[in-house]
Amino acid sequence: MPTISRFFGIVITMYYDDHLRPHFHATYAEHAASIAIDDLEVLKGSLPPRKLKLVRKWAAAHRGALNVNWQRARDELPLETIDPLN
Repeated sequence: MPTISRFFGIVITMYYDDHLRPHFHATYAEHAASIAIDDLEVLKGSLPPRKLKLVRKWAAAHRGALNVNWQRARDELPLETIDPLN
């Protein structure tokens, strides 16, 4: 599972063989969540509220790059890293 970004202890990944509804995975310590790219809804799991807010802020700023990576994963191409939240 390729890591596409890291910031503030949060790791953002995307799977090549993941099911539909375009999404990414965010982990922080023992917490993990799958988050939809289109509306940033938590599809599964959970993150601490402050970390979820950071992830959503990052994802909103990089939605285009997330969609590109989702398509690259579907096409079995290498994923591109995305700048972290500063």
